[in-house]
This record gives sequence, C-alpha cells and structure tokens, in this order.
Amino acid sequence: MVSSKNCTEVLIGGKVFTLSGFESEEYLQKVSTYLNHKIAECTSIDGYRRQSAENRSVLLALNIADDYFKAKKQGAILETDVEQKDKEMYDLKHELISTQIRCENLEHELEKLKEENQRLQMTVVKLETEKKNQKR
Repeated sequence: MVSSKNCTEVLIGGKVFTLSGFESEEYLQKVSTYLNHKIAECTSIDGYRRQSAENRSVLLALNIADDYFKAKKQGAILETDVEQKDKEMYDLKHELISTQIRCENLEHELEKLKEENQRLQMTVVKLETEKKNQKR
C-alpha cells in the first residue's frame, strides 16, 4: 500500500514554505515547529546574532546535528536497556517455569507422603488393636 504524498504550508523563521512528503501534515508541522524552536534558541544568543548569515546557518545545522546525535545515543541506550530487560524477563520466565515444575513435583511428593503416613497410621491402629486383643 503506497501512502499519498502530503503537502502543507508551514512557517519557518517568519517565511512560508510548502513542505511535501509521505509523512502526515501533523508530522510536517511538528518538524517545522522544532526548527522554529531551534532558530529561536540560537537567535537568543548574542554571539549567534553577530555572525554572518552563512555562519548562522552552519551553527544552526551544528546545533540540530548535536540534538540528532544525542537523541540517537539515547535511543541506543534505551534499545540496550530494552534488550537487557527482555533477557531478564526471559530468565525470570524460565525460573518461574522451573519453580512451578519443582512445586508440582513437591506437591506430588507430599501427596505420596500423606498416603504413606495414612497407611502407616492404619498399620499402627491395626497393631495396637492386635496387641489389645492379645492381652485379653
């Protein structure tokens, strides 16, 4: 299924641009909002405003690239964390299954011991009865 291309007008740095892409209009607006935020952030710094237009463009691009690499690093950290949590969850599930099997085996053994205990108690009663009968 091929998505249709979206076109939307956005305001970036006080100028209207027409963006088009296969992303939603909301996404394209979000990108332009981010860019406007970065422009405003850089413009608020005195040293940035004193630079030539070319230098400002490079500094803005560097700032955005910095955000990108930080986000990419954070994404990699989160991915590693998810992989670790998945492994821990797998290990815990394995441990749970092993514990359930041990529990079932112990319950089965307990049942056998209860039956053996009952059998032995019946033997004790039988022997006591025989002993009483012999004394008579």
